[in-house]
Amino acid sequence: MLSEIQALLETYNSWLRDKTSLRELKGWVEITTPYLDRHNDSLQIYVRPDNGGLLLTDDGHTIRDLEASGCSLTTPKRHDLLQMTLNGFGVRLIGASLEVSASTDNFPLRKHSLIQAMLAVNDLFFLAEPMVRSLFLEDVIEWMDSSDIRYTPKVKFTGQSGYDHVFDFVIPKSRQRPERIIRALNRPDRYKAESFMHAWADTKEVRAADSMAYALLNDTESPVPGDVSEGLKSYRIRPVPWSHRDQVRDELAA
Repeated sequence: MLSEIQALLETYNSWLRDKTSLRELKGWVEITTPYLDRHNDSLQIYVRPDNGGLLLTDDGHTIRDLEASGCSLTTPKRHDLLQMTLNGFGVRLIGASLEVSASTDNFPLRKHSLIQAMLAVNDLFFLAEPMVRSLFLEDVIEWMDSSDIRYTPKVKFTGQSGYDHVFDFVIPKSRQRPERIIRALNRPDRYKAESFMHAWADTKEVRAADSMAYALLNDTESPVPGDVSEGLKSYRIRPVPWSHRDQVRDELAA
C-alpha cells in the first residue's frame, strides 16, 4: 500500500510541475496553476519580493468574482465562515485580496496554502442560483449539530509530503468508531474530488491506520457524477450524497 500511495503522489507532483507556467509582469511574477476555478479557468497567483521575503496574492480575484456573481459576503455568518476558512490555511484577507507571506524556504508550502484557500473560498461561497439562501457548509453544520455529531471544524494536518491539508471536519475516535475525516463538496466535480483524493492519500499515512474519510456531496441541484463517486472510492473515501446523509448519521455520531 505504501508503494502505491508513493506512486500516486509522484504522479501528482509531476502533473503539478508540468502544468505550471510563469510570466513576468511589472515587479511581479504571475504563476498560472493547473487548478481550475468555477469558470474552468486556471487559477493565477502573483508573487513579488517583500521585506526580505515574498508576498503571494490572488490580487482580489476570488472575492471580486464571487461578488460580481451576486454572492454577498457581508452578512456576519458568511464573514465568520470566510474568516474561519482563511484561518485554517494561514491566509489573511487584505481588502478583497487573499495574501500570504513566505520565505525562500517555505515558499512551496505557502503557495500551496494560498491556492487551497482560493479553491475553498470559491467553493464555499458560490451559490449556483440567486434564490439559494443557505450555503452548503451551513447546512452541513446545522445537520451535524442537530444530529449530536461532535466535531472539530477546519482542522489542518501535515501530510507525508510535508504539505498542509485542511479538512472541513474531524470527528475524534470513540469506543465504537475510529477517527473520521470529512470534506463537504458543494459542487462535486472531478477537480474537487481529485483535490480531496490527493489530500487524503498524503495524509492517511501519518494518521491512525483505521482512520476513515468521508466526502459529503451536494446533490441538491444535480446528481453527483458517477466518476466522482468512483474516484473517491478508489482512494478509500466514502462518498455520501447529501440526499442520503441520514445513512451515515449513526456512524458519524457514534
